[in-house]
Amino acid sequence: MGIELTALHWIYVVFIVLIIGFMVKRRDTTLICILGIFVLAIVATGDLTSSISGVFNSFIFAITELLSTILIISIIVAMSRVLMTSGINEVMVAPFTKIIKTPTLAYWTIGILMMIISWFFWPSPAVALLGAVLLPVAIRAGLPALGVAMAMNLFGHGIALSSDFVIQGAPKLTADAAGIPVGDVVSASIPLVITMGLVTTIVAFFLLRRDMKRGTLDLKETKETADGLERVTAENLLTRGQKRFFAILIPIAFSLDVIAMSVLKLQGGDATALIGGTAVFILLVLCLVAHKKEGLEKSTSYLIQGFQFGFKVFGPVIPIAAFFYLGDSGFKQIIGDFLPVASHGIVNDLGVGLAAVVPLTKEVAVVTLAVVGAITGLDGSGFSGISLAGSVGNLFGNAIGGGTATLTALGQITAIWIGGGTLIPWALIPAAAICNVSPFELARRNLLPVLIGLVVTTIVAMFLI
Repeated sequence: MGIELTALHWIYVVFIVLIIGFMVKRRDTTLICILGIFVLAIVATGDLTSSISGVFNSFIFAITELLSTILIISIIVAMSRVLMTSGINEVMVAPFTKIIKTPTLAYWTIGILMMIISWFFWPSPAVALLGAVLLPVAIRAGLPALGVAMAMNLFGHGIALSSDFVIQGAPKLTADAAGIPVGDVVSASIPLVITMGLVTTIVAFFLLRRDMKRGTLDLKETKETADGLERVTAENLLTRGQKRFFAILIPIAFSLDVIAMSVLKLQGGDATALIGGTAVFILLVLCLVAHKKEGLEKSTSYLIQGFQFGFKVFGPVIPIAAFFYLGDSGFKQIIGDFLPVASHGIVNDLGVGLAAVVPLTKEVAVVTLAVVGAITGLDGSGFSGISLAGSVGNLFGNAIGGGTATLTALGQITAIWIGGGTLIPWALIPAAAICNVSPFELARRNLLPVLIGLVVTTIVAMFLI
């Protein structure tokens, strides 16, 4: 017996199409999402007052669902500010400056360091932590500033952000929208992340080396910036011994967290809480040791900076996530029990209905998810549309009878690689700015490697479903 599709289902579909259309046109989708929430509410309830309230309640629901992710990012950024101010970040990466002797070593060392640090600190803070210290070293080793920016982008905003294995902010967004456990998305994403990462970074390196041999890249383009960054201002708050102590202690603390996650089988919110709690204690200890009498006030100041960053990043995500949560369990909690009795949520119903009328193959589903993920990334945030990727992954997974986790992971990867900071110029600004290169030139250089990587990863996904 088929699921009854009501006006609510079709309204949801119409607004998904509108959201994708606005993203393609690079227009903001907040207004469309809010309008979609309101229309769904008023059609369901027929009550203007409760429909207006429903918009606000949907925001509360979305913030509640996203709060742990917003908090962990805010706290990590706050901690990174202390590391930079105190100069601990310079000591942490100092051993690697001895390794960087050639352009090849510079590219891969900076890239791999960026990936590892981004898993724990988030890519934007990691760019600041690494770039200021290693850019001058890389340039002196013969790697152009554009190559440094590419390495930081592809490994940080590409591999690390699209996988997000430690903080698990991205997998939580997509998993919630798809109605599956976070662990399922993380597990399904591993082979896809490896494929995308290897193909993209190797192709990018090959093209970079080719153009360096041709002499089309100027090695002197950021000489002045490099010299200036070597003198980046870090306040003289700690002794050399104290910096070394904390530079060793902090990686050990987070490594112990990773071990604890493995031994205790912590995932999702529990893993996030462990990382977040560790970061809070590190932040407080560093503030008290570095700022001494002003430590109490400074700890609050750093936290405020972190929260400002967190809500700035997730501000555009909240209305979009609020709309897509209505496709699953959020509808009943936000608007009420107005779906048909046999309904399992709007997205699930649409998936069952689609399977009944369209011969949807796994190949069609995979390609569609890759395209949807790519489109959602066009706004340049990377995160604003991955809830849509999760919803569509759930829709197609139900339609083809499985593979929801792989489809969701693929949508997450394509959305973040394109929008999170590798192809959209206005998302490339952090790395471009610290390397003193044009974000448009950086996006142009990343284009071919990323597109090749996405094609190969999409093909691999077809064999995994």
